[in-house]
Amino acid sequence: MKVLLINNDGGGFADYIEVATGTTVSQLFAQRMADANASDYLIRVNRQPCPPDQQLQDGDRISITPTKIEGAKY
Repeated sequence: MKVLLINNDGGGFADYIEVATGTTVSQLFAQRMADANASDYLIRVNRQPCPPDQQLQDGDRISITPTKIEGAKY
């Protein structure tokens, strides 16, 4: 199935990607952000906060935004 992944980390990017049916939010995060800690990011599906075990659906919009921007003072 196809979902829109919006990664706002660093330079950011957005692209439609193929994921397996039954993929959860935490599985997608682990695949795409392997070196990152999920607690350092705000992850939303279709603009709504979501639990890590939420299964993605065809056409979902997933955004991954860091909660702290590197180099920022506060």
